[in-house]
Amino acid sequence: MDWIKGFQRSIDYIEEHIAEPVDVCGIAAQMNISAFYYQKIFSILCGFPLGEYIRNRRLALAGGELLATEEKIIDIAMKYGYDTPEGFTRAFVKFHGVTPSEVRKGGKARSFAKLAVEISVKGGSIMDYKIEKKEAFKIIAKEQRFEKIEDVQGRNDIPAFWAQCHSDGTVKYLSESCKKDGILGSSVVGMCMEDSVKVKDFPYLIGAEYAGGEVPDGYKVVDVPAAEWAVFAIGSMNPEGIQKAWHSVFAEFFPSSSYKPAGNFDLEVYPTDSYKGEIWISVENK
Repeated sequence: MDWIKGFQRSIDYIEEHIAEPVDVCGIAAQMNISAFYYQKIFSILCGFPLGEYIRNRRLALAGGELLATEEKIIDIAMKYGYDTPEGFTRAFVKFHGVTPSEVRKGGKARSFAKLAVEISVKGGSIMDYKIEKKEAFKIIAKEQRFEKIEDVQGRNDIPAFWAQCHSDGTVKYLSESCKKDGILGSSVVGMCMEDSVKVKDFPYLIGAEYAGGEVPDGYKVVDVPAAEWAVFAIGSMNPEGIQKAWHSVFAEFFPSSSYKPAGNFDLEVYPTDSYKGEIWISVENK
């Protein structure tokens, strides 16, 4: 329940500060998690990015004010974060389908309601998971950085990175050289790492457990500290199945469990000798 209440507090916080510069850290603090993780959770749960939600709420409120007040269009534009009339008009037309002037003259504006968190009781669903403590281990991987504020469900840049690593022999090298008797066995992993909120991108790595020895050009070794992990079975390894698994983790497991994401590492673990995969999330008690 605390998870649900925290998410609703974050929505209320957005609304209370809707005309101010976006403070993702302040929003995330309402759930007591990092800004990076909040954006990820928001996109998975809601189906669209946090930035898109805030932008649509501002444009909807701007349309309502154009209909209900005599305030100048430029003043409304400035209020909701647009520095120029041209920028405001472009965004307004894209959302409402008409210009601000047309709405002021009696045209129709579109609404975009504030999110409300609801708890719905459905048929019981089963999630296969386990909580495991793991010692520290090392990952050898190739790294690429990706935009931080993104639609997690709609992005295709990370799948393109995977395709590249399959085609250039990276995945083959990792599966052959990994520490097969280690914590991850012969699995190849996709690893998402927490990073500073002061930058606009984050590191994503494709790797395997490091067995020691020479590190080839283009690869790096990352230390994964000892942690407690929530490990979830992925029912289907296709993109739709993986996306469904992530949604279940945040919509079903965390709201009802005594754990929250620790915000350090996420792993998608893909065994090379099996069609079944796992999601690993470092966790801590709420």
